Amino acid sequence: MPRSTPSEMGLPPFRGAVRQIVLVCVAFYVFILLLAAFAPRVGAAVLEIGALDPGHVRHGWIWQLVTYAFMAGDPWQFAVSVAGVYFLGPTVEDRIGPRRFWIFFLGSSTLAGLAGFALSLTGVIAQGSALTVGAATNAILMVFYLFNRDAPIMAFFVIRIPVKWLVLFFAALETAYLLIYHFALYYFVLLLGLGAGYVWYSLFLTRKTSLHLSEKYFSLRNSYYRWKRRRAARKFEVYMRDQNRTVTFDEHGNFVPPEESDKKNGGGKSGWVN
Repeated sequence: MPRSTPSEMGLPPFRGAVRQIVLVCVAFYVFILLLAAFAPRVGAAVLEIGALDPGHVRHGWIWQLVTYAFMAGDPWQFAVSVAGVYFLGPTVEDRIGPRRFWIFFLGSSTLAGLAGFALSLTGVIAQGSALTVGAATNAILMVFYLFNRDAPIMAFFVIRIPVKWLVLFFAALETAYLLIYHFALYYFVLLLGLGAGYVWYSLFLTRKTSLHLSEKYFSLRNSYYRWKRRRAARKFEVYMRDQNRTVTFDEHGNFVPPEESDKKNGGGKSGWVN
């Protein structure tokens, strides 16, 4: 049965990791708004601590690479970004599960923040600060497209268009803002969110990549166990030599019994089997 997309269902279900992320983002934003209204100095301090500022990151404030995704300023930008998580997130979460969706949300925003921070080191572009969930929203949009390349989507509740055109529209819009605001970090991070989504999908969300990572994991685990067995065999050989006895193990750590002319099994050679 084909998976449903927001264009086919109307309002998506409000549950799982998407529900948790939306509620956390809204709670943080309401908290920031209340502080701005009733305790402006405290509110400014919270934004300074949580927003992504390359100058602070260079001095060890690395948590900002994660926390900036839960900070927000402009109400319209916040509403659009959270709405994107709500409308597109459930389809992606259904494909990868709630736990992996949380990891994807945090990992993609962190990856976009790291790339933006790296660009800021030029001292020319990606200057200023960034506080937005939009980078993670763009990553979700990119992964939604990669999972559903030919799916139509209801854009702005008015027209049905292929999702790839929505990706191109937001990329073009954010590029325009990037140029208008002189390559500010905020819009760099938004655009980098699309790239982070593509990178995350390629590395962790494709079936081929998952199979390769699984094979690599079991190969490394088996190599580790074989090394432990060879090491234990060498220790046992040393111990037996101290007891004036000689035992032999092959290159895999399997015991090789001594040759005996009167074996009852027909002279066959037996040993431990891997």
